[in-house]
Amino acid sequence: MTTGDSSTPDGGTVQSGGARAPLGVLAWLWVGLPMAYGLYELIQKAAQLFTG
Repeated sequence: MTTGDSSTPDGGTVQSGGARAPLGVLAWLWVGLPMAYGLYELIQKAAQLFTG
C-alpha cells in the first residue's frame, strides 16, 4: 500500500461518506430541534418562576 492509496488492508476501498452526510444532518436536526425548543421553554418558565 502506498501513500495516498484509498484501499484498506483487507483489499476493500474506503468510501468518503459523502452519501451519508444528509442522513447525519437529518439525525442532528431530529435531536437538536426538539432539544433547542425544550431549552427555550425551560428558560422561559424559569424566568417566570424567578421574576414573578
